[in-house]
Amino acid sequence: MRMRRGMTAAAIIGSMLVGGGIGATVFSAAASGAATSTPATSTTQTANSTSGVFHPNENAAHEATESAAREAQENAGQMPTVP
Repeated sequence: MRMRRGMTAAAIIGSMLVGGGIGATVFSAAASGAATSTPATSTTQTANSTSGVFHPNENAAHEATESAAREAQENAGQMPTVP
């Protein structure tokens, strides 16, 4: 009986360690993959939105695709709410 409890406890502890190791590996791979695949423009936008100050994207390629309403909001210093 005592041997069976010891083996059961060892099996439970072993499976917890293996599962924790697998979970840590998957989690760290997912986190590092997400950090490296983010384009530079989205990190700039995220940094700007967290600082509380809006800085419009005045890149010529970006300006060509935005609407007049969005440009007016950017020129007024507002966070754009229209596409």
